[in-house]
Amino acid sequence: MPSRNLLMPEVQSASRVVAAVHGAVRSVPDANFESGLAEALKREYTTAGLKELLGRFVNGEGMLDDLMRRTILRATARCCGAGLRVGPGAGFKHAETFQIGAGVFIGAQAYIQGRFDGTCEIGDHVWIGPQAYFDARNLVLEDYVGWGPGAKVLGSAHTALPADIPIVSTDLEIKPVRIGAWADIGTNATILPGVTIGKGAIVGAGSVVTHDVEPFAIVAGAPARFMRWRPQSEFQREPRGERMT
Repeated sequence: MPSRNLLMPEVQSASRVVAAVHGAVRSVPDANFESGLAEALKREYTTAGLKELLGRFVNGEGMLDDLMRRTILRATARCCGAGLRVGPGAGFKHAETFQIGAGVFIGAQAYIQGRFDGTCEIGDHVWIGPQAYFDARNLVLEDYVGWGPGAKVLGSAHTALPADIPIVSTDLEIKPVRIGAWADIGTNATILPGVTIGKGAIVGAGSVVTHDVEPFAIVAGAPARFMRWRPQSEFQREPRGERMT
């Protein structure tokens, strides 16, 4: 009989540290023709036409599909920086309200739902994981935000008033959601309407965030609670407000 070591090789280490990729790479200028193609599409197609055109390339994984997804989104959005990457199956509603920075990655099957009179601002070098969802009617993601796969923003809720009609028939209250620069949102976390996540904060996987999170804090749980401050942070030397409970 083969030895146990042959059947199940020992793991060399419980964990290892490797260099960052997305957040450490400088934005590379797009090919010269891409901006011209985006302008041509903008002249040729209406917003509805661009959405229909995107449907032809939304699920493909080849070079042409990659090119057309980012070019069509650039033609639709208010503004869009260089180095955008859009994964297969990613979807957008009211992309004409989006402002997208440089070096942004949007993962496969992510969905960003804007509103015709809303605003969605995505800063430089933001990384959005697969199957993420954004109620982006009044949303800001600042620079270098990391957004875990399946994590969600809920930016609105029905008032549920009056009580003698179905809740889904009541008015919708839209509240701004702000995610500070450098913050990291864990896999399958949910950010509720009106919440601000401070700079450099960490939200644990699966958390449900119902209140603002202070800069450089670590929170986790459902509902999310303050766990500790990030170590070795210059911010730790500054006065802080009340911790979330």
